[in-house]
Amino acid sequence: MSGISSKGMYGLAAMYQLMQGDKDVAVQIKEIADKANIPKNYLEQILVILKREGLVKSIRGANGGYMLEKNPDQILIYDIIDALEGGLCNQASTTNSNEILNLFWEEKQKKVREVFNVPLTELKKFEQQYNKQMMYVI
Repeated sequence: MSGISSKGMYGLAAMYQLMQGDKDVAVQIKEIADKANIPKNYLEQILVILKREGLVKSIRGANGGYMLEKNPDQILIYDIIDALEGGLCNQASTTNSNEILNLFWEEKQKKVREVFNVPLTELKKFEQQYNKQMMYVI
């Protein structure tokens, strides 16, 4: 069983940063990398994958950069992570002849999908929760 690697974590962070900006303005890689604390070279690789999967689009030119391909409420967190990780909680082996284990992995994969099958906008709820906590600290 695989977990979520730095690629998946950074990809979600990049998508969160793109969601934060103006939906009609492209964000440059350097800005995303700085705000999300992602190595720029690694971010470039991640954005290529996200673009190929139809989650972001790139704009060329002086005001170029990246932006979300769709509205953030139409982008599922599962799709972001799945695009970058190549599947979550997949069966350890597709040639496994143990039907009990196959059923176990199928059930776990369904549960993982349920957990992450929420729109990117779900992160706004956690942003609000974080902001509330910060107000109490001050």
